[in-house]
Amino acid sequence: MENQPTFIVYILQNPNSIFYIGQTKDLDKRIIKHNSNLCKYTRNKGPWIVVHEEVYSTRSDAMKRERQLKKWRRELLINMINSESTKE
Repeated sequence: MENQPTFIVYILQNPNSIFYIGQTKDLDKRIIKHNSNLCKYTRNKGPWIVVHEEVYSTRSDAMKRERQLKKWRRELLINMINSESTKE
């Protein structure tokens, strides 16, 4: 069975508790770009850490979820992130 491509929706947080939501195929490379000031929005606002990630089998599904999360109020994002951290 061939490996299916995966797409990741992620939420980053910086020391000032600012969130950034995005999607990518390679999360490790993307985080390096964010923390190397190579991305416009996150430039000079890091360091960024991953506080949430979700995996999807298609870019279309990942983009839909990214758009959905970007519409959420900050409190909903915090509740989702906190509820996951209590599961670990």
